Amino acid sequence: MTQASTDHEVTVEHGSIVGVDVGGTFTDLFYIADGDPHPRIVKVPSTAPDPSVGVIDALARAGIDGSRLSQFLHGTTIATNALIERRGAACALITTTGFRDILELGRRDRPHIYGLTGKHEPLIARNQRWEIDERVDYRGQVLVDLDEQQLTALAQELRSEGLQTIVVSFLHSYVNPAHEQRARELLLAVEPGWHVVISSDVLSEYYEFERTSTATVQGYLEPLVANYAAQLAQKLSDWGYGREALIMQSNGGLIPASHAGERASHMVRSGPAAGVIAAAQLAAQAGFDHVITGDMGGTSFDVAVSLDGRPTEADTVLLEFRMPVRVPMLDVRTIGAGGGSIAWVDRGGILHVGPRSAGSTPGPVAFGRGGTEPTVTDANLVLGRINAQRPIGTGSLDEDGARAALARLGEPLGLSAEQAASAVLRVVNARMAGEIRLITVEQGHDPREFALVAFGGAGPLHGAALLRELRIGAMLLPAVPGVLCAMGCAVADVRHDYSQTVERMVPREQDPREGRLDPAELDTIFDGQREEAERQIERDGVVLESVEIQHLADMSYQGQVHRLRVPVETGWDASRLRQAFVEHYEREYGTNLGDLDIVLVGARTIAVGRRPPMQLERPGSRSATLSPSSHRRVFFDDWTDTPIYAREDLLEGTELDGPLVVEQDDTTTVIEPGMRVRVDHLGNLVVTLS
Repeated sequence: MTQASTDHEVTVEHGSIVGVDVGGTFTDLFYIADGDPHPRIVKVPSTAPDPSVGVIDALARAGIDGSRLSQFLHGTTIATNALIERRGAACALITTTGFRDILELGRRDRPHIYGLTGKHEPLIARNQRWEIDERVDYRGQVLVDLDEQQLTALAQELRSEGLQTIVVSFLHSYVNPAHEQRARELLLAVEPGWHVVISSDVLSEYYEFERTSTATVQGYLEPLVANYAAQLAQKLSDWGYGREALIMQSNGGLIPASHAGERASHMVRSGPAAGVIAAAQLAAQAGFDHVITGDMGGTSFDVAVSLDGRPTEADTVLLEFRMPVRVPMLDVRTIGAGGGSIAWVDRGGILHVGPRSAGSTPGPVAFGRGGTEPTVTDANLVLGRINAQRPIGTGSLDEDGARAALARLGEPLGLSAEQAASAVLRVVNARMAGEIRLITVEQGHDPREFALVAFGGAGPLHGAALLRELRIGAMLLPAVPGVLCAMGCAVADVRHDYSQTVERMVPREQDPREGRLDPAELDTIFDGQREEAERQIERDGVVLESVEIQHLADMSYQGQVHRLRVPVETGWDASRLRQAFVEHYEREYGTNLGDLDIVLVGARTIAVGRRPPMQLERPGSRSATLSPSSHRRVFFDDWTDTPIYAREDLLEGTELDGPLVVEQDDTTTVIEPGMRVRVDHLGNLVVTLS
């Protein structure tokens, strides 16, 4: 259940807000001034060596006065890119004796289920993983005291290794963190300049492999993210902005930039999460409660599902083989299929698109920055879907160069440039449709009951093809789809998550057996999590309208591995806890397992600080016959003379039949033949199959 916090004072303040999202190809900006319902949007090329340079470039292009800005909100791929490119901190791992190789042993899985070979490169190599004598059992009782002399001697040796981070992960520290906390004190006494990460602070739950992996990811990213946040804060200060910046987390909530380093493992899905939050909010306002969000940018395609207006979440995400991160995050699936994804032919003569991307430098061939390999953007340009005279976020487009690159691609396949371009789009659309099937059909969801929110710079170019391929109920195109992730940063709330493993049987009436849950013990855990959440929100210093606290219990029948997350409240007795679980189980599975014992595995608290809602302009109503601004030849199944409309001319009540193209500053929308588009009361384009 959701409980409003009554003892936490909040202040409501409205002002000018800017959201900035850094992608692999473009840095997007969404700005709304106090009292002005007209948003200002900007797209500039991302600056890979230092993403903060692109952020300042976008702010300069937008002409914003930093001294008059109330809030700066930011989504970033800095953590994701560091993991992909392996450019995080130099780390060492200290574990309980006997558990040195836990990162490589994992769950004894393999990269390919039917393969006998594979490659695994842990973030911390074996020669930097060390063992220390200590042992705590699953109840938190000390079996072997921490060997402080051994640890201090090891710390002295590690000083000469050039390390930035020491990760400490001891067995069962989730129930008794005393040894980890003491180890941190001893390590910092030897070298105060180290970042020391203890696993019990990162994840207070069992499963030692996942806890150690999550702590390792945190340690690997912490110095990089902390330095980036500090550099960004300095540049914003130099620009004139004197307040705290907020950064998006993977769970769809915001945290102050000054805390970003200590929450680095929570930022691996920062950018995609912002788009999902904005898409789900806009779809709910438009009357769609079951939503598929499809974010196609320059580098990747990110897809997620929102049910009953709430984006689905994942407890554990596998960043790559044998690298799980167990922190709350939105369940976003990502593939390398963006506007900059490179098309190539393998040795067997099969056409592929991605996962390699041209990025922002050199970018697609059409950008004229030295790129030579054809991309999805080049294919869209050659097929007339993009206007070469109205580029987005870059200078003029080189259509001849793009055509020549696609001709080279098609030569070994016996295809012309136009045929090769069409094949590239079919391949990339098939890859994206396959990913949507994985998150809908294979999870028991019928796409016909959903609306697809297509966004990102390339999303509206391909949304219609996905709508047709999957027979999705409708497609929603927001007013500013090309910068929706930046808008998501601007509308997101503050959020903090807390969890604690409990692992107790829920007692029946008159159950005298030991090891049963005492509901008062559960209340104590929830009260502690609530108090910590409210202290953290107070420290955040963010302007909020209200604070909501939600308590949840992870529960299962005895012997089950998978758990259900059940909303609960403090003060409930064991009978009410059992009832809540059985009701939730019946809703999920249509049955229950009778008198089987019920286990309360973990206690969770989610604290959400609601920021004041943003008021945007609503479109006027259509009062006259609408005429296209121009026509051009666009390839669908054949070349078609297609009407071109300006997005600002499409007012509420407008209804048009495809094929047509809609152009605006942040993206281009393609509506295929056999589709109808209407403009709703919020200015969204709602597309359906005729």
